[in-house]
Amino acid sequence: MARSHLTLAALATAAVADLDVSAAAPYGSPTGGDYDSALLNGRLGEHWIIRVPRSQRAEARQSADLVALRALSAGVRGRLPFAVPQYRGQAPLGRTRGIVYDFIAGEHVPASRVTPDSGLPAVVGRGIAAIHSLPTSFVTDAGLTSHTPFEAMRSTASLVDRAASTRLLPAALLERWEAAIQDHLLWQFQPTVVNGALDAGSILVSGGDVTGVLGWHELHVGDPARDLAWLLGTPSSVDEVFDAYNAERGSSDHQLRHRATLYHELELAKWLLHGTSTKSTEVVDDAVELMGGLVDSLQLDRSGAIGAGQTAALDIDGVEKLLSTTERRHG
Repeated sequence: MARSHLTLAALATAAVADLDVSAAAPYGSPTGGDYDSALLNGRLGEHWIIRVPRSQRAEARQSADLVALRALSAGVRGRLPFAVPQYRGQAPLGRTRGIVYDFIAGEHVPASRVTPDSGLPAVVGRGIAAIHSLPTSFVTDAGLTSHTPFEAMRSTASLVDRAASTRLLPAALLERWEAAIQDHLLWQFQPTVVNGALDAGSILVSGGDVTGVLGWHELHVGDPARDLAWLLGTPSSVDEVFDAYNAERGSSDHQLRHRATLYHELELAKWLLHGTSTKSTEVVDDAVELMGGLVDSLQLDRSGAIGAGQTAALDIDGVEKLLSTTERRHG
């Protein structure tokens, strides 16, 4: 049962000394989602959010998020063109805890609304570039993970191997993904600071600007393509986002979009593995259907390979359309 916003408001006052709450309201979905949340208003016009995990998985994610937010010092935050949640305090609640953050104004914008005429592709591209331009030292100093290109390739290979072990992965996709993994040029990149969990739901927008980025629980140093993979679900504006990103960073990573495509396709492998691990026939069947659709879309010829020198030949529009459908169904 969801905790009431009044219960959460009382918990917030226990979490933060002298928190002067004048009103509280439910925030987010009352029945779905990973957290019970409430929006709190202060008497002097302040606004806060309190979140209590609904599961062990959500609690682990919130704990990792808190570690990352503490690593994001004021100096680091000052380099970003948007706000990052600011931790205010916490209080125990049964076997879990509630955590209070400063509220960041803005609305979540579905990927389908990141269209060229919205003006969002450019600001999203520049915002992601700003994350990737942060100094890597603050991440490593906080003891967070750092992945080399070889480790990024190896973890990708492990994912594909696990998907293949289900014997449900189409042979054509296995061949496509293994070919990409074995393309050494694909994995020649400079590791950067990476949010790691970035998607449309992470980004807050107001008045055509990105006002905040949420969800830092997978902050690490690694492949910047991971933060760009979700953009393959915005086929009408993906070119504009990548153009703005590359212009901001002056990137010379010519394989960036190919790796982003690979990571986005591999969401289907993750969905399959989720279904097998939870023994959900419905999820497994859905994953198999989606992978079959990807096979049909790609037509699986050599010109559609993911790898060096394949940008012009890749039927990217067809891939993006299918993966956009996948995101809407499970995002």
